[in-house]
Amino acid sequence: MKKLLTIAIVFTFLGKANSATLVVEGKYQNKNVYVQNAFNTTGVGFCAQEIKVNGKLTTDETNSSAFEIDLAALQLKYGENITIEIVHKDGCTPKVLNMEDLKPKPTFEVLTMNISPVGLLTWTTKGEVGTLPYIVEQFKWNKWIPIGEVDGVGTPESHSYSFKVELHSGENKYRVKQKGLNSFAKYSNEVSVKSSINKPSFAIAKGNSGIDFNSETGYEVYDAYGVVVKKGFGKQIKTENLAKGQYYLCYDNTMTEFKK
Repeated sequence: MKKLLTIAIVFTFLGKANSATLVVEGKYQNKNVYVQNAFNTTGVGFCAQEIKVNGKLTTDETNSSAFEIDLAALQLKYGENITIEIVHKDGCTPKVLNMEDLKPKPTFEVLTMNISPVGLLTWTTKGEVGTLPYIVEQFKWNKWIPIGEVDGVGTPESHSYSFKVELHSGENKYRVKQKGLNSFAKYSNEVSVKSSINKPSFAIAKGNSGIDFNSETGYEVYDAYGVVVKKGFGKQIKTENLAKGQYYLCYDNTMTEFKK
């Protein structure tokens, strides 16, 4: 997945002796950037010397303990890539206080969304600003479970996406989401399809060494404390390495218990 926000210290001269450059990259989100400025190591003057945005020198005043980089004055477009270079004296580093305001947020609008009888999930969206992955989720075992990701294009035009899912017996429900800053997420509506797949059955293997299903299925095994100890897709779960005790088995769209 492409990294959307990076910070790097690049040592350069740019005509200034003993200087370095703090580089911040992101997407313009209609927010200005605020910088906490340090004192020079000599105790005289401040650390930051000049600001460049997308290679152009700005008129932002840096001779104070805190200052604002006025991105709004640069006529940037919402979602536009920006690179901010803060040239500063060596031995001290200014601190960007709101880097999160350069990260894209989930803004998509779903135009269509469908799930086919063979498990092909398709959706069309518009209004994306910034590249974020679509996380595909399936509802089973009384919770929404992430089952895959599709990278979003990240531009406002309409875009179409697809993802092949593994159906279980009975009704299957799916949705997609994008996750932004501080775990803020935007969700699509759910779509569902009823499958004609037969529900698998299982048996404890001889010697209590595993669990055998009569057909392939997704599964999770939890211990008595709710910790996932086994997870996968297939016809068999090896349990030799599990300690004796009570366990909870989730498979297909069913939850049950077993003892080791």
